[in-house]
Amino acid sequence: MNRFFFARLTLAAMCIVMCIALAAAQKAQEQREEQREKESNAVRTNNLADAALANVPDKARARTNPFENDPQAIAAGGKLFEQHCAECHGEKAGGIRPGTSLLRDPTQQAAPGTLFWIITNGVVRHGMPVWSKLPEPERWQIVTFMKTLHPQSMPPK
Repeated sequence: MNRFFFARLTLAAMCIVMCIALAAAQKAQEQREEQREKESNAVRTNNLADAALANVPDKARARTNPFENDPQAIAAGGKLFEQHCAECHGEKAGGIRPGTSLLRDPTQQAAPGTLFWIITNGVVRHGMPVWSKLPEPERWQIVTFMKTLHPQSMPPK
């Protein structure tokens, strides 16, 4: 009788361990699938952002930033970024859903006029709002701030 009791107890313990192992494996699989989906969404978002940058009219692309390298404009642009942009692009501009990372090369290498045009006109079909109601100097201040962002100094958040 004692032997059968221990055999059943051992069998029950093995069943519990198997159930825990299966649950852990299922959870790990769900996490891998979630990560793949996030990466896929990031690639899709970045491709859309790259296309938007490429579609800016030449005349807009050629505009120069009146506040370029102005320390006060950089500080003001940082505050405006926090108020208007961080919700989608992240506090450190590294991108969060739905906004793309502004630390990526295509954005960092874009001309100031290109960034100004995107901020002004948005990319509405893909979730980027139009900021034309924001006064023009404030939009240029955001551009000035954005041009100071560097991937190594501003890790994504």
